This record gives sequence, structure tokens and C-alpha cells, in this order.
Amino acid sequence: MAQTTFDFDQMLSNAREAYGEELMRMADDGLDFVFTYSDNVAPSSSAGKFIQKYPDRCFNFGIAEPNQVGASAGLALSGEIVFAQVFGPFLSLRSADQIHTDIAYNDVNVRLIGTHAGVTAGGGPTHNCIADLALYRAIPNLTIVVPADAGQCTKMIRKSMGFQGPMVIRIDRGGSPNVYADNDYEIEFGKAIETISGNDLTLISAGSSVYWSMMGAKILKERHGISARVIDMHTIKPLDTEMIVKCAKETGTIVTVEEHSINGGLGAAVAECLCENGFGGNFKRIGLPDEFAVLGHPDEVYKYYGMDPEGIAKSVEELLNIDK
Repeated sequence: MAQTTFDFDQMLSNAREAYGEELMRMADDGLDFVFTYSDNVAPSSSAGKFIQKYPDRCFNFGIAEPNQVGASAGLALSGEIVFAQVFGPFLSLRSADQIHTDIAYNDVNVRLIGTHAGVTAGGGPTHNCIADLALYRAIPNLTIVVPADAGQCTKMIRKSMGFQGPMVIRIDRGGSPNVYADNDYEIEFGKAIETISGNDLTLISAGSSVYWSMMGAKILKERHGISARVIDMHTIKPLDTEMIVKCAKETGTIVTVEEHSINGGLGAAVAECLCENGFGGNFKRIGLPDEFAVLGHPDEVYKYYGMDPEGIAKSVEELLNIDK
């Protein structure tokens, strides 16, 4: 089991910076790839510095995200491995046709890095990225990964160099707590990681919600002595159905936590797996409800919708009929 850091609230990481840093390291190591990007890449960011150092392999498409995704497919068809950074909501909503027809249908080696996932953009409903997983899951050939912290993001970026086919790497705006104490652990696309062992119930999450789930598990342990298992389902597609079935059999209660609409995302994928395998235990989805989210700082939004550690603990208490 990988060593985690869930007791330390201030150990922050920034996956949005980490991917640029890893691209720089890979280029310095002599790996061959190209990078397409949109206008939201600041010159002072790690990706901006990568662009300054390796301008011949970088292509700016301004605010024409669909064109960027289509051109990325063309570069891949010419034999390049392509990393394409796009503002998350504009990637999924504006570029759906190009993802479907240019990237996925052609089954090309493009890694679509969708930043500002969930409500982390802070720009309200027009900039919230809460329906992307539902779209991506329905498109054939797409692998979907959601790193839990910056360290895991760099591992995924590096590992994707040897991966065949298109991939979406979904990351938030930045400033999320570290889940893993170091990078000394193996990651395999499609194989979930058990970050906390437990026998009473299982919390399955991805991305920044892995840390929230771990802190929620800590609250449940301290308050009720409940032993909650926490799973980092870093790959949404292909889903680790073996892990889900195993947890269902061993703990009897499954709760999913995600920074996405409860419709069509991780919770929906887990529910489908459980139903197809005859699950008869307790099940709960924690995420954004079927509405346009309220406007506010991401932490305030998480608390409002019960997606923070205390909200997760409360949902489990209600599901198990436990008095607080």
C-alpha cells in the first residue's frame, strides 16, 4: 500500500503546475513529443517556461479549442505523441465533436490535459467542469484518468508516453492537499489503489476527492470507531471493476465521492458495476446535484454540497442510521 499523508492538512500540491514541470523533465530527457495549448497558459507557469525553452515543439491555438483538438489529432496522425492542454469546461463542451471524431475515432496518441476540473475555476456555471466525465465515458477508445495529487499527475504524464491510444488527464486548478507522501509507488492505468484499509464500508473517489474521503474516514473513525476503506479510483475508464466487487463483498457499503455531477460520472460507473454484479448492500453517491452549482470559492461550494470531509462523514452517518 502506498504511504499516504492524510493527517497533514497543509501539504498542498498543484497538478496544474506539475504537468508542465514533468513535460520539461521529459523533454530534457530527450523524449519526443509535441505540445498544443490555449491562451490560458501563463508565461510564468511551469508550462509557460517549457514553451519558452522548447518553442519548436509547442503550438498556441489561442481561444480556438476545437481547432486545437482537431490539429492535435492531425499531429498524432503524422506520428507524433501529443500533449494538449485545454481549459477543462471548454475541452469537454466546446470540443466534443473533435474529441469524438478526430481523436477517439482515429484512436490516436493524444493526451488531452483538461485543467480546472469540477468547480475549481471559480467562474460559476459557465466555467464549471462538471459534465465532462459523463461525455468522456460514452466515447469509445478514450482512457480517462484523474490524478489525486501533483505527484500522481507527474507519474501519469510520464507513463502515458508508452501508452497507445487517446487519453484524457483530468486535473483541478491547483492547491489540493497531497494524498501520497512520495512517488515511491507503482501506478497502473485501470488498477485502483487502496489508500486506507477498512472493513465497515468503502469510500471510492478520484482526484481531489480522494483526500476529502480520507479525511472523512478519519472523522468516522474518531467519532464512531468506523473502519472506512478508501479507494483511489484514478482511472475512470477502464474502470477497475475487480476492486469494486471486492470492496462490495468485503465491506457491504459503498459510497462514491467525486467533483462532478452525480449523473454519469464515477458514481454512475460504480453503480452500474454493482448492479451488474448483484450488489444488495448500501450505496450512496456524493457529488454535485443535478443543478447549476452555486457561485463561490471552491471550498465553500464543497461544504455547501456536502462534499467536504464533514459532509462525507454526515452522509455516511445518515446512510448507516448512526446518530452523530
